[in-house]
Amino acid sequence: MASVPVPACTSALLLDIEGTTTPITFVKDILFPYIREHLEDYLSSHWEEDECKQDVHLLKKQIEEDMRQNRSCPVHAVDQTVHTDEEKAIREVVDNVMWQMAADRKSTALKQLQGHMWRAAYSSGRIKGEVYQDVVPSIKTWRGLGLKVYIYSSGSVEAQKLLFGYSVEGDVLELFDGHFDTSIGAKVDSKSYERIAERIGCPPQEITFLTDVSREAKAAEEAGVNVVVVVRPGNMELTDEESAHYNLITSFSQLQLTGRA
Repeated sequence: MASVPVPACTSALLLDIEGTTTPITFVKDILFPYIREHLEDYLSSHWEEDECKQDVHLLKKQIEEDMRQNRSCPVHAVDQTVHTDEEKAIREVVDNVMWQMAADRKSTALKQLQGHMWRAAYSSGRIKGEVYQDVVPSIKTWRGLGLKVYIYSSGSVEAQKLLFGYSVEGDVLELFDGHFDTSIGAKVDSKSYERIAERIGCPPQEITFLTDVSREAKAAEEAGVNVVVVVRPGNMELTDEESAHYNLITSFSQLQLTGRA
């Protein structure tokens, strides 16, 4: 695959994680199974702690919102105050989290709890964040040319920082100028990219977004952001129309920074 030129006006690169900087298999085969296997034990160990109480409270608010919008939801009451039976209360949280994960929900409540669980796993060395070999050298090159680099992922900001802070390449957090998650908006909503541009402090046309998901690419494009679609092993296949429409790369090293030294 040939090199892809990035517009000379680009001042910031915005990167997706799953399927872009990091193999999809890392999320699906390591991170998510860790939650499923350790959730009940984690809740039992931390149930009385403020952070865990806040996580559960946020899950309850999400359930109330789901019920208001008539979304299917197996659990209608999740709160430590509802039950004197702690085991039953924990089981309700587990059931709801498992349901959200099975439905591939991107709720902030779910991502926050997952982030707190992964923090314990990363810091203890049980998990190390995977990144493709071309990622770190490419970002160092971009930064050397004066570009800013940001992350935008459906995983919480905390989960993002854990992945890059405890990566197979060591702590590479210094490579990033900032992180965004779904608290700024859904990745398939063009308004989210407008908000990010505003937060970064540059016009959308000066941002180049790298993602493997065509719906995200479409939303970013609608906001005026330049888009490059990353094709990695295991990523969802693009249609012929999408392949023809978007600039495609298989490695970050294929980005050609036009008009820069």
